[in-house]
Amino acid sequence: MRIPAATYRIQFNPAFDFNATKLIVPYLVELGISDLYASPIFQARNGSTHGYDVVDPNQINLELGGSNKFEELSQAIQKHNLGFLQDIVPNHMAFNRQNHVLMDVLENGSNSQYKDYFDINWEHRYEDIRGRVLAPFLGKFCGDCLESGELQLQYEQQGLTINYYDLKFPIRIESYTNVLSYNLGQLRHKLGRNHPSFVKLLGVLYALKYIPSGEEGMERYDQIAFIKGMLWELWTENPDVKDFIAENICIFNGTPGKPESFNLLENLLSEQFFRLSYWKVGNEELNYRRFFTVNDLISVRMEDEGVFNLNHALIFQLIKEQKITGLRIDHIDGLFDPFQYLQRLREKDNDIYIVVEKILEQHEELPINWAVQGTTGYDFLTHVNGVFCQQSTQDKFDIVYKRFLGMPLSYQELIDEKKRLIISKHLMGDIDNLANLLKRFSMRYRYASDFTSYALKGALVEIMAVFPIYRTYVNQDGMSRSDRECIKEVIAKAKENTPIFLNELFFIEKFLLLEFDEHFTDEEKDQWRYFVMRLQQFTGPLMAKGVEDTGMYVYNRLLSLNEVGSNPDKFGISIEEFHTFNQHRVAYWPHGMNATATHDTKRGEDVRARLNVLSEIPGEWDSNLKKWQEINGGYKECIDDLNVPDANDEYFFYQTIIGSFPFDESEYPTFVERVEQYIIKAIREAKVHTAWLKPDTNYEDAFIKFASSVMKKSNKNGFLSAFRPFQQKVQFYGIFNSLSQTLLKIISPGVPDIYQGTELWDLSLVDPDNRRPVDFDKRIGIIKDIKKRNAKDSLSLIDELLKTKEDGRIKLFLTYRALQTRQKYLELFQRGDYQKLAVMGSLKEHIVAFARNWGDTMAIAIIPRFLTSLIKPGEYPFGEQVWHETRIALPPGASSVWYDAITGDKILVEDTIWIRDVLKHFPVALLINQL
Repeated sequence: MRIPAATYRIQFNPAFDFNATKLIVPYLVELGISDLYASPIFQARNGSTHGYDVVDPNQINLELGGSNKFEELSQAIQKHNLGFLQDIVPNHMAFNRQNHVLMDVLENGSNSQYKDYFDINWEHRYEDIRGRVLAPFLGKFCGDCLESGELQLQYEQQGLTINYYDLKFPIRIESYTNVLSYNLGQLRHKLGRNHPSFVKLLGVLYALKYIPSGEEGMERYDQIAFIKGMLWELWTENPDVKDFIAENICIFNGTPGKPESFNLLENLLSEQFFRLSYWKVGNEELNYRRFFTVNDLISVRMEDEGVFNLNHALIFQLIKEQKITGLRIDHIDGLFDPFQYLQRLREKDNDIYIVVEKILEQHEELPINWAVQGTTGYDFLTHVNGVFCQQSTQDKFDIVYKRFLGMPLSYQELIDEKKRLIISKHLMGDIDNLANLLKRFSMRYRYASDFTSYALKGALVEIMAVFPIYRTYVNQDGMSRSDRECIKEVIAKAKENTPIFLNELFFIEKFLLLEFDEHFTDEEKDQWRYFVMRLQQFTGPLMAKGVEDTGMYVYNRLLSLNEVGSNPDKFGISIEEFHTFNQHRVAYWPHGMNATATHDTKRGEDVRARLNVLSEIPGEWDSNLKKWQEINGGYKECIDDLNVPDANDEYFFYQTIIGSFPFDESEYPTFVERVEQYIIKAIREAKVHTAWLKPDTNYEDAFIKFASSVMKKSNKNGFLSAFRPFQQKVQFYGIFNSLSQTLLKIISPGVPDIYQGTELWDLSLVDPDNRRPVDFDKRIGIIKDIKKRNAKDSLSLIDELLKTKEDGRIKLFLTYRALQTRQKYLELFQRGDYQKLAVMGSLKEHIVAFARNWGDTMAIAIIPRFLTSLIKPGEYPFGEQVWHETRIALPPGASSVWYDAITGDKILVEDTIWIRDVLKHFPVALLINQL
């Protein structure tokens, strides 16, 4: 198996394609990257900026350059001995006209060869979508769209479609008769009964009467192709036939203002294998599984082996050709049976490197029986970020937040509220489906036959609302001990909260714990397991939407903690917890990824590093908040007795601009625009005063006006003059946090991942802000200069980089030196053990130190933190005047001669490393023994 030494994540898009990536391959090699880590490369809907809306997993994305340009990129990668880690999307595809498999389903229904490809409930209890697929994409009620003329019948070579702006839905072949036979007598009169074109049209109509069913295999498809071919010939060869069909289409499309003129089109719509509806219907009545709550991403039945093989055909081909050397599995929790899916991947290629996008809650562990190398690194991000949050100030920080809001805000109560909001506004259709599935099963048992759908739904809502993790992994093989404990905890909490549904909860508990009665048949056991496994697919989306996409935009105590996979309620972690996490990684997941930024993180890694500084100075934070609140009070607008922004949003705003304020003043105008765009996204995600479903433009406009006013550069703006000194102080200390975080990522157990562009300062906000174009020419120039000057005089170079640290070159220098060291001692960092080192002295809490050891080689990391109490702004954490007697005890038998891989310094020690002797020229140290 090829284990990456370090990965570099690229976000492909039409503006940065395969050719653009090929040009930076030499740069990645120079930096010390071993594997390019690619966003999805398979055909996505036109204009996709991310690639997760796949329409054809067996075609290379044409907008990225197609297979030819991908081949050129592969050759460049292989020429430089790089690997290729590919992000794949097994859970869902785009609900889009370019998705030919879905279009086949919409055109043929249960007769489609792909009828089992998507996760569709064809036997839905609601008659109007039974045997059909709900298509909730209309901007208003279907009847209104119909009578306004927004729904249009159209004909082209591929056949008849119903169009709604740029959306196209194929008409079932049997319905062609309605359109082609309407006023047929007029055409007969015009052409004559024996005219060849009229006879051919009659032949088409005759063929339409005898369309084979899906059971007759390809005969149906052959006849449909024949009919469409004949019809197109008639359309293109005979103007009279073309005019006849076009006139019929016009008649069917009706005339706005004449409701009765739309009867034909309404009847035609009622015959289709899809049902068009207002988009909000999808939240309440739905018969297909979505990705989270996104209507236009339809989930795939990856548990079906045929679907699995079809969906992965090109992926396995590229693996066989060694153009893909590793896989990143997107949204593993959305799959029906993740364990089975991973086993099938291993059966195809047992040596492929695999990581999964999996959010692990506090004290939750990745299932040990999964055939993967680890996660994509959110668990590492949580720990490396948390170690720079000063836990001892939590009570003071809580008081600051409570004072500013004027009331306490409980995180746990907030999350419970937001999860219930998501259930009621977005997931009622999904829960309704689960409840009715459970109802069908319950009717077979005498002790559950009186349970109503209402009560079962209420019990399910409570279970999902209190579920503490993304999901459990019960499958055909049973359940793990941790899953059993989790389910018992959930049921106990649900019983406590809603005793009115006690009987239903007892019944559901038996289901979830797979406690079968003795007389159960194998079929009944399979049904119980099926329900449990279906339920597991919906707890994850609820967690994601309720916590990450809602709660984390409301609970704003310290925004650096509001990150994917993190728990904002946990105010940092101790050094001991960080060591314990790394020791566990060495033992179980030594090749999982170490991420500090991804395309999905809420804010850039250096924004978090800055904001963590606030945890060290809660008193200063409090006094500045009071000052700014007073200065900016006049910029607020009162709307419905509410001053906008409210206190919580204002608190959020100040942290946002502290963390993301640019180093380069020339970027300020663009920065203001970015913040304003971010504000709209953030407050809509929060769903307090406005929301995506129902925007309150009055609140939004007032908030933007406030932000624009307080950020406007002018002599009259008292806020900026009061804000900047404090912001610059936080910015100064944040630089040291960033450097410490960078080194920890690269040398801790795991595979370090560099998100595109973050080798310089990363002050981005949430997507799409963190997917802006990267200036690679700038980075290429910097690394060439660094390499050249470092070879001559590293200390002189470091001195200059420290003086100009605001330009980010110092971060790139550290990344480069650490990655080069990792490449040089690859076995040490991939296979070496992890030893926490005892730090002694009065400042021991300010140093994170550990050793990596393999054979005769040892590396020691020395990483400072919490520097606000040790140095003043403008000073550096160097020498005896800072570190005094702080020291590290070396492991027994350790070398007495070391060199710093960052600075090149030679260091002589006995049994103790004095921090003052190591941290003399650079803020962090990576020592390698010299035997």
